[in-house]
Amino acid sequence: MARPSEPSPQTLTDVPRDWPALWARLLAVRLGTATSGHAGPALSNGEGWRLQGRYSARSAELFSLYKPLLDARTAHDGRPWVIAQMGQSLDGFVATASGDSYYVNGAHSLLHLHRLRALCDAVLVGVGTVAIDDPQLTTRRVPGPSPVRVLFDPSASLDGHSRALRDGLAPTLWLCDERHAQAARERLPRGPAAPAEVLGVPGLIGANGDGPGVRRAVAALAERGLRVLFVEGGGVTVSRFFAAGALQRLHLAVAPVLVGQGRRGLRVPAQTVMADCPRPPAHRVALGEDTLWDLDLSGQVPQD
Repeated sequence: MARPSEPSPQTLTDVPRDWPALWARLLAVRLGTATSGHAGPALSNGEGWRLQGRYSARSAELFSLYKPLLDARTAHDGRPWVIAQMGQSLDGFVATASGDSYYVNGAHSLLHLHRLRALCDAVLVGVGTVAIDDPQLTTRRVPGPSPVRVLFDPSASLDGHSRALRDGLAPTLWLCDERHAQAARERLPRGPAAPAEVLGVPGLIGANGDGPGVRRAVAALAERGLRVLFVEGGGVTVSRFFAAGALQRLHLAVAPVLVGQGRRGLRVPAQTVMADCPRPPAHRVALGEDTLWDLDLSGQVPQD
């Protein structure tokens, strides 16, 4: 069966006229060319980036989603900062039982996902997502730079034929445990059109053979200057980053569809009593028919 085409951006109806100019200003922060005197978002002492001037209510609402990324980029503490995004159904699935995930969310959520890519240094996906969806992980829907693509594959189980390793559209890191790095390099496509590299990290797999070292992976990427990291999927990988306390932010886009049975979306460690269940600060933003939950998880990240 042929892969369905992405929902068309032409179906978007609520992008305000002042948003493109505002988006250009956000990209200036991403690229390091914005100053505190810029018209548009201006740096406010002690409060991070804020809107200066008059903008539509919708542009201000969209800006609120991306402000934490801008603040993280201009922070001077040197710490890595990680945001994850996941799209899932009302009943908590990212795909059907057959693995079909085209498309859980609508065009607005896809556009939001590309904006997150453009504002981050790197975008990371797990080996399951690469094997099943073979994503490009570029910013083809929005103006802005494509991030470094990171394929999180601790056991180096990929065959080396993934599009991100071959297409040359953006720099790509095949991130695996150091013990499997040589095997990955032997399967890496060759030639100038595929600027991919294997990054072996010691201890990415635990001594007992399970559980990738999430925090080691984040630290290894930060050492390469990839400090603002976007974990795009899939459900297993995002859930592992959540359980490891490695996420400062989580965007959960819930679509008005019921799947019934399939690949689970976000999974969190189980609690015995409701009082122990995480209830992070959150606000909702409509993305077309989808509802995006913007969850602030910074209080759950260890300050080591």
